[in-house]
Amino acid sequence: MSLSTHVLDASAGRPAAGVAVRLEGPAGVIAEGRTDADGRLSGWRPGAGPHRLVFGTGAYFAGRGVDTFYPEVTIGFTVGDPDEHYHVPLLLSPYAYSTYRGS
Repeated sequence: MSLSTHVLDASAGRPAAGVAVRLEGPAGVIAEGRTDADGRLSGWRPGAGPHRLVFGTGAYFAGRGVDTFYPEVTIGFTVGDPDEHYHVPLLLSPYAYSTYRGS
């Protein structure tokens, strides 16, 4: 099982580089990292069960000098099949966000 994410800054029309991301599971924090220059972070192996990705969106927008309504975005999801790859993209703007299960 592997997990990846991709953060796109819709307001700037580009990947969101340097966003802090934390992966949490039932027992607490599993991993932490930052998105790369292409807005991606990959290689995490969380195992089956409920998890959360927590994105530091407030710090990201503050670094760009942009106000935001969401200081952090939390996406809860469940890993059902530990043999599958899970991709959780985040499409971000200062006053809205969306997500889906990618491939």
